[in-house]
Amino acid sequence: MSAVEAAPGPRERARAAAVRDGLSVGVAVGVSGVAFGAAAVTAGLSVAQACVLSLLAFTGASQFALAGVIGGGGGLVAGTLGAVLLGGRNALYGMRLAGTLGVRGARRLAAAQAVIDETAAVATAQRDPAAARAGFYTTAVSLYLAWNATTLLGAAGAARLGDPDAAGLDVLGPAAFLALLWPRLREGRSAARVAPAAAAIALAATPLLPPGVPVMVAAAAALPALLGRRSAP
Repeated sequence: MSAVEAAPGPRERARAAAVRDGLSVGVAVGVSGVAFGAAAVTAGLSVAQACVLSLLAFTGASQFALAGVIGGGGGLVAGTLGAVLLGGRNALYGMRLAGTLGVRGARRLAAAQAVIDETAAVATAQRDPAAARAGFYTTAVSLYLAWNATTLLGAAGAARLGDPDAAGLDVLGPAAFLALLWPRLREGRSAARVAPAAAAIALAATPLLPPGVPVMVAAAAALPALLGRRSAP
């Protein structure tokens, strides 16, 4: 076989590049599970609860939101509603990726568990459907394994401290959550308008409502931007 015949074609190179992208994103983002594990234990969750949350929820922003509400004294219902509200965007990703992934039956449920920001970003960045699928599944598997492994490390490490608040870990959850949101705050004018309005609503509602509820009420600040985008040609 000649060197020309053995050389990979454009599709093979595209799939290989997608796999590399997926591994890079999965490992790089998965390491931040350490922060969630520590933040969850600091908020009052046990190591087992933190690990189960990562295994079943597997969506960082929602997990940090839930831990933040519980750590602030809010109830489980308020924390769960806030987490579901943030996780709702994954349903939109699923609609976008359904045709590309082309999965059916039980495989569709498994794929839905892996539809998050990172897997959607890697998949939609590919031009070839086969490369998109390769990038999606590589990101999903590597990120799921890394996120859950580092959640255990972070939770176990924080639990060994005895009193995480005394070590200053009480700021870890809000800081990590802000780090997740910061890139979104820089995405266009809509985010720049919505963020201050949401912060003002949350601050005004905090003295009046139970912990966790002001965050959900603040989501109303996004309605004008969504309505404006929908009416735009």
